[in-house]
Amino acid sequence: MSEVELEVLDLKQMVLASNSFGPSDVAEIRQAITENYGHFGELRDAVNEMEQDDALTPAGKTKMGVCQFLLGRFKDASQTLSAADGSAMALFYNARCQFELSNFDGAIEGYEQAKTSGYNEDQCKIGIAEAKRYQGKIEEAMAILDDIFGPAEQTADYMYQRAATAAQIGGRMEEAINLYQRAVSTDENHAGALFGLALENDRLGNDDEALRLYERAAKAFPTGIGALINLGVMYEDNGQYDKAQLCYKRILDCHPDHPRTQLYMKDASATGNMLYDEEAQRRNDRLAQTLNMPVANFELSVRSRNCLQKMGIETIGDLTRHSEQELLSSKNFGETSLVEIREMLSQKGLSLGLFAGEKKSNDPPVDTSHMSPDEQALLERPISDLNLSVRARKCMTRLQINSIGELIRKSGDDMLECKNFGVTSLNEVREKLADLGLKMRGD
Repeated sequence: MSEVELEVLDLKQMVLASNSFGPSDVAEIRQAITENYGHFGELRDAVNEMEQDDALTPAGKTKMGVCQFLLGRFKDASQTLSAADGSAMALFYNARCQFELSNFDGAIEGYEQAKTSGYNEDQCKIGIAEAKRYQGKIEEAMAILDDIFGPAEQTADYMYQRAATAAQIGGRMEEAINLYQRAVSTDENHAGALFGLALENDRLGNDDEALRLYERAAKAFPTGIGALINLGVMYEDNGQYDKAQLCYKRILDCHPDHPRTQLYMKDASATGNMLYDEEAQRRNDRLAQTLNMPVANFELSVRSRNCLQKMGIETIGDLTRHSEQELLSSKNFGETSLVEIREMLSQKGLSLGLFAGEKKSNDPPVDTSHMSPDEQALLERPISDLNLSVRARKCMTRLQINSIGELIRKSGDDMLECKNFGVTSLNEVREKLADLGLKMRGD
């Protein structure tokens, strides 16, 4: 039998080759790293080499920017793509960068520009729907998805976005899970859909199934931080500290200053008797020091200072856990104050929404010790069960109140701080809660 010579992919050579670069090349890079994570280093080396090339063409900058995006270097990628060839691909991936940087309005604008320039219209609309969902505009996001027809409806990306949107609408979790499953059937390596399924199994206590799905999600590239962190924690719970460290290293490869992952890596390394990167610890200490700085130490306008105080934002870290949309939802907080805050954070190398996933609630917990199981279950019901008016519903979205339990942790003054929410809406909410035998905090 004759020997067959296997072709070994040189990802660095492929990226550096002088040829056209399009969506199919991005898919090939992602597939290569999904199959063998060792290729990640080759992609990083290729980008480092391109960054040293002063004669890089505008088209070459588009390629470099897309590859920087794949490496998780979203700020660098956005700067590169803004100075690239202005192609539809450059516009599309710059929009994706804005999304990852929590600039959802910028992402939507970018997707619209990419669509106008000829990028796949359905992919742009899916991206816009995702940005709307993260803004809390769930109904608008679903309306956009409802307006997509034809082959795009059968793609894993579409089914994943529809699933994630349905999951935020009361009573549609079964639909969401079915859509996640269909997305995975269409693309077995779809990180988002796998993570969605893993998360639901995790919440239901199906540990073995959750672990299996997290492992599948972790093999995909790019992989979400949430999937890798949750998988790492499950490995630690099982005493597999070496595997946990590999998960955390994957995150730190792309986001070396991610504070929560640095702490997890330190704990896993100490328990697993492995050396911890002392330089990473020093970076983490410097970041923690910055995040703990009081906003009162900075020269802000009286209006900005008063708004932040009303929102319970006391430190730089608190600011990074809030999005621009959340700040703008507060009464008397406008674009001028937003620009002021942006500039202050930019000087520290930070941005609004940077650590939005690590937000801490300032609301006091609800004492449920005296409640029956039925009464406690009532608090878990979605806010949509109250059948509120449109104005009151929009306020719930702005304040990210998803359940009745979260609502009763708010006071009337908390609610009145929300734009367009007045005494009439407050009375409506109080009446709806009274029908259930509940009250808001302080009532």
